[in-house]
Amino acid sequence: MSKDELRRRVVEARVAHLATADAEGRPHLVPICFALSGDRLYSAVDAKPKRTQQLKRLENIAANPNVTVLVDHYHEDWTRLWWVRLDGRAGVVEEPSERERGLDLLAEKYAQYRAERPAGPFLAVDIERWRGWSATP
Repeated sequence: MSKDELRRRVVEARVAHLATADAEGRPHLVPICFALSGDRLYSAVDAKPKRTQQLKRLENIAANPNVTVLVDHYHEDWTRLWWVRLDGRAGVVEEPSERERGLDLLAEKYAQYRAERPAGPFLAVDIERWRGWSATP
């Protein structure tokens, strides 16, 4: 798939999976809502029920910023399967204007974020590599 096609599939997707690893290399995988801007992906710690705002993904990114984001599509017709993997480096966004820009992108994509803007930590992933596969060329 071309980078344009990979990007189109990622932009249209509603959910992705963020893979982080702790300082010892133990993996951690969670589903995320996200928005894309160029080669930067944004995701917020939102108001969905969580035991704490001190999430394992944040702890892992502080110890090891290398992450992978997987966007995939499953269908019973296996000729319609595809996935896109984004490898990059993540960090917590501290700069207020960038945070607002990322939140605006999330609000454009998800009605829930228009109704209640996330107040928790805000992540950015600088995508260094795009990879993908599709059962049908």
